[in-house]
Amino acid sequence: MAKHVGSDMSGRVCLVTGATSGIGKVTALELARRGAHVILTARTVEKGQPVVEEIQAATGNERVEAHALELGDLAKTRQSALAFLARDLPLHVLVNNAGLAGQRDVTSDGFEIQFGVNHLGPFLFTTLLLDRLRESAPARIVNVSSTAHYDAKSGINYEAVRRSTQSLTALSEYAVSKLANVLFTKELTRRLDGTGVTTYALHPGVVATDVWRRIPSPVAWVMKQFMLGPEDGSATTLYCAAEPSLAGESGRYYDDCREKTPSRQAQDPALAADLWTRSEAFAAAILK
Repeated sequence: MAKHVGSDMSGRVCLVTGATSGIGKVTALELARRGAHVILTARTVEKGQPVVEEIQAATGNERVEAHALELGDLAKTRQSALAFLARDLPLHVLVNNAGLAGQRDVTSDGFEIQFGVNHLGPFLFTTLLLDRLRESAPARIVNVSSTAHYDAKSGINYEAVRRSTQSLTALSEYAVSKLANVLFTKELTRRLDGTGVTTYALHPGVVATDVWRRIPSPVAWVMKQFMLGPEDGSATTLYCAAEPSLAGESGRYYDDCREKTPSRQAQDPALAADLWTRSEAFAAAILK
């Protein structure tokens, strides 16, 4: 567990996506332990409720609750964001943790599934919540990316993200989605400059969680022998979400609770701006 994340989060509302297992679950647990009002997302409230009760019992913090979010369906993603906004709660920390790897498919809206679930859904969810984050400032947006983004050396093929996964392991598509996370963070930083909302992208470490559940079993077994557990994997996420010394920093990339230089592609402001424009257009076309 990171030694940097002992700050008191009392009075802070934190929303953690994909928090029924793995890194997200540990992140929600540790934020609750620090006194935060934690809203964890799951595909259904019913699926999230056992985790809510587990965290409440472990921390003594009753201000933990589940919220439905389905990132692979943009209409449902919008419905989830609007449901949160209707509650008139502040939002101080948004942790975009939910994601998947190794799945070969398309979303219900026709996007390559890694791109749709790991980037486009979180993009829509976050942008719909931006006004609430601004109103709640100081606030933070934490995007869980991956060192895999370095492998997306050709950038983003916008034709490829509109069709089913092509590679056998889906890891090349995963790399593109993780590059999108870092680029999204970069463009968010530019657009939020001066608002009191700061942004962070990070690599949590290669962690043995359910994100790898669709990788072929023999490959996944070998991979997991070299991976971190969720407790260690959550350290950098917690660092970005709660470390007081990062309050004045924004738009940076972290690995092992330290700032690290992202890939050359991830530092390209034109690519970041183009991704934002195209993501807006993709969402608008589906939600028209």
